[in-house]
Amino acid sequence: MEEVVGSIPTRSTIQPQYLSAGKSIVHDSRLVSEAEATVPIFTLQPIGYVSSPFKDTAAIPKGLGAQHDAEGVLNLLSEYEAGLTDIEGYSHLIVLWTFDRSDGFDLLVTPPTDNLSHGVFTTRSPRRPNPIGMTVVELLRRDQASLFVRGVDMLDGTPLLDIKPYLSSISPEKLRRGWLSEAEARKKSLSSGTI
Repeated sequence: MEEVVGSIPTRSTIQPQYLSAGKSIVHDSRLVSEAEATVPIFTLQPIGYVSSPFKDTAAIPKGLGAQHDAEGVLNLLSEYEAGLTDIEGYSHLIVLWTFDRSDGFDLLVTPPTDNLSHGVFTTRSPRRPNPIGMTVVELLRRDQASLFVRGVDMLDGTPLLDIKPYLSSISPEKLRRGWLSEAEARKKSLSSGTI
C-alpha cells in the first residue's frame, strides 16, 4: 500500500525483516543468546549519485596532509530537488554515501596515515560493518538538482544517502584527534630527524 506525499510515493506500512545478530548481545539491560537476539534489517535508497574525477581508489588522496580539493557534482534524483531549497545559504555540507564497491569488513585496520593498527571506528576505512562514508565538502553552486562542490573523496558513480548542512558548535581547541595526533607527531619527528 502506498500513499503519495508531494510527488514522492511512500509506503504507509512497513514489514520489518529480522536477522540473527550474533553470539550474544545486550538487550533491555540483559545479555541474550543468538537464538533470542534479532535485529531489524533496513534498506537505504540512494538520493542521487556522485560525479567525481576519481575512477579508481588509488587516485583518491590519502594519508597525513592529503589535500581534498577535487571538484565534483552531487547529482540528486529529480524527485529530491525540492529538498535542496535554501541550501545555497550554506558554505559547507556533510555528505553521507555508501562504499558500494567495498566488500566485507575488518575491525582492526592499518590506515595509510600510520603503521599501527587501529579500530575501524577510529578510521575512514571503507571496510566497515556498515559501509557508510561521510565527507565534508564546500558548496560552490547549485544548478537545479545538482550541487557543484569541492572536496570530493569518493569514486565516480558513488550512491548518495543524505546531505546535511555543516554546522559545528565545537570550538577547535576542544576537538581531540585521537591516534591521528600521535601519528602526525611521529611523522614530524621522523622528517626532522629527532627520533
